[in-house]
Formats: sequence, structure tokens, C-alpha cells
Amino acid sequence: MTKKEFAKRRQKLMDIMGPDSIAVLPNSLVHPRNRDVDFPYRSDSNFHYLSGFDEPESVLVLVPGREHGEFIIFCRERDLDKEIWDGYRAGQEGAISIYDADDSYPIADLDDILPGLMEDKEKVFYTMGNQPAFDQHMVGWLNHLRQASRSGKHSPTEIIELEHCLNELRLFKSSQEIKNMRYAAEASVKAHIRAMQFTQPGKFEYEVEAELIHEFMKHGCRSPAYPSIVGGGENGCILHYIENDSKLKNNDLLLIDAGAEYQCYAADITRTFPVNGKFTPEQRELYQIVLDAQYAAIDAVRPGNHWNQPHEAAVRVLTQGLVRLGLLQGDVEQLIEDQAYREFYMHRTGHWLGMDVHDVGDYKIGGTWRLLEPGMVLTVEPGLYIRDPEHIDKKWHFTGIRIEDDVLVTKDGHDVLTAGAPKEIDEIESLMAGVH
Repeated sequence: MTKKEFAKRRQKLMDIMGPDSIAVLPNSLVHPRNRDVDFPYRSDSNFHYLSGFDEPESVLVLVPGREHGEFIIFCRERDLDKEIWDGYRAGQEGAISIYDADDSYPIADLDDILPGLMEDKEKVFYTMGNQPAFDQHMVGWLNHLRQASRSGKHSPTEIIELEHCLNELRLFKSSQEIKNMRYAAEASVKAHIRAMQFTQPGKFEYEVEAELIHEFMKHGCRSPAYPSIVGGGENGCILHYIENDSKLKNNDLLLIDAGAEYQCYAADITRTFPVNGKFTPEQRELYQIVLDAQYAAIDAVRPGNHWNQPHEAAVRVLTQGLVRLGLLQGDVEQLIEDQAYREFYMHRTGHWLGMDVHDVGDYKIGGTWRLLEPGMVLTVEPGLYIRDPEHIDKKWHFTGIRIEDDVLVTKDGHDVLTAGAPKEIDEIESLMAGVH
């Protein structure tokens, strides 16, 4: 992202905030993994969205109309001894020269400076509940200002949910954001192709996961966007399976739900394919139902359609297919109304995608499904999951299938960012034929 892009985002937020206001946003905390080891640090998505600044122990402040500059970063000071151990710090000078802050102060001075910035402001934009410890500081500063009002100082009268403003901004992706998401998608497509070509009976799920991670890293995506799901056989029926420690068996399907993160932007792809490279007749029938449902759902992604229309389209095709195979009995319309399909399809057909894999943004406005608009990005991911119900023929047991793509809403319809990942039955079998 360019400095101009970050500046444009800050200005849009400040336009929403209006005069006599201040926004306060602390960055993510460092989380310990175990003794003396922390998890790899990842900035709060909103913090990165507004600044690109990715150091812990930092607080971003926006003050519209401030004479000495509207954009302020509190961060760690330079410390050459600590930088030898833990890496470079931008410090106050770097926050200004690299990240375009108008002012920057040591994080240790937050208590002394931030209350003064909040003084005489009517509105404070802040999200309570994300960081309870920081909430206590905010409450303390505000109480201090209220008490000082007796001496003529003015304290804020409103605390407004900052995330609500940012969520709506983040829902609509700019051209630069789409470029990053497209790159993450392309790297993820290559990873899924690599996984298909590597998979065979006797391999372990974690070996396949390693192939995915290798391909992500190879393209500069230093982290998956979420823990990869690599579920063979019955493990594919567990929606959020992440153990990835089972041996892959002949005649089983392998469900992989994995996506790379590139510069804080996520991809999210699911593909399901036979471990031995060849679908059984039963797997073919179920897989084609899911694929047809996904095509119907993707076709419903267009400006003017509402958020739930892709889900409705997928549910109809899935229910029709289940009736055709005898897995459900009855009238299709009644089965849909009764949600009978939920025995085999228990999740929604998609979610917003962006800096977070389950990205921000309201799905309803005033109780009504919101309309799709250009610049929104969502996943489309119908599935069928058949474990071992007694009333179902055993030939269908332990079959988990999901097919997921990332779809950008365009002015004329949609653009499938992950279209390069094979999903047609013949296409998958042809790709895998060379290694089986």
C-alpha cells in the first residue's frame, strides 16, 4: 500500500468523525506462546488499515482539525540494545518519516499526553472490549477529565464505536486492496494445485499442509490467513478440523481449506479431491451436486442482489440433489422451508473477505439483507457433510465435500479471484493422473 492510500483512508474516517472529535486505537498485544516464546506478531487489522505501522506497544490517534497535525502515533523509542535482540524499531522519527505521522511520542508518555489531546473534544471514537486493560486506562483518563471540568476544562460527552465506522469503510475494497487480494488468491491457487499433485495414499495430512505453507512462503506470503484445514476421509466432515495428523487412505476424499495472507490481506479457498486421484461413483454424484450449487451461488453474486441470494441459490440446488439421491425425501420447497438440508449442510454459503478471513461489515441493514455492491469481496462455499447416520446407506458415510472461491463484486457482475484452482471433476483427475 502507498502512503497516499493510507492517508486517504484516514481522511475518510475523519470526515465521518467530524470536528471536535478524537479517535484512539491501540495496536494488538503480543501474545505468549509458551515460556520465553511469543506467537509471531500481527498488527490489529484496523491499525494496519489506517497506518501500515506494524509494531507492538503502539497507539494511533486521529484528531481532525488539530493545528499541529491530525495523525499521531505513540510507539516505542529507538533502543539499540533491544534492537540487537528483537529487531529494528521505527521510533518517533521513523513514525514520521516512514509512516507519515504528523507527530509521534514515546509510548511511555501516553498517560501524560493523550488526556490533553482528548480535552475539549465532544466525541471520542474508541472500541470498548477489545483490550480490557486499555479500556481501564481510557476510563481513567475520561474520569480525570470529568473531575477537572470543575476548573473549567471540558470533557468528552460521547464515546462512539470506532469499529462501526471502520467496518463500513473496510467493506469496500480499493484497487490497491483488490490487487493484494488477487495476489494472495493466486499464491493460494498455486498452493492448492501443488497439494493435489503431492497427495497420495499413505501420506499424512501434515505433509500436505507443509506443501501448502511452502508455496505460500515461496510467493512472499509469510503466514496462512488462518490455520489450514487438511481433512482426509471422515475428518473432512469436521468444519474447523485443524489437527492435520491422520494418514490419508485410498478411496477417501481430502478436503483442504487453506489460504495465504499477503500484506495483511487474506485468501480463502477450499477444494475437495480424491486421495488416489480418482473419484468413486458415489463421490462423483455428491461432488457434482456441491459444484452445481456453487455455480448457482456464484451466479447470484451481482450488484443489486442481496447478501442471502447466493445462499438461497446454493440451498435449492443442494436440496434438489439430496432428494434426487434419496438422502432426503419429500417436496423440495417444503424441505427448504423446514431446513431439512441442515443435517448435511449446516453452515452459511459465504462471508466477507479482506484483511480478516471473516472480514468486517454488516450483513443486514435495518433488519434487511444488504444489497451487494461493487468493491465487496465474499466467499462462496457450499458443502455436504455425511458422517454415519443410521438412516443413510453406508456407501455415503464419512464423505465431506466443500468447494470455496473468493468472489469480487464488480459493476457488471462478479470476478472469481480464485478461478485458477481446479474444481471440475475431469480437471482434478487429469491434474492428479500424472502422479498416481
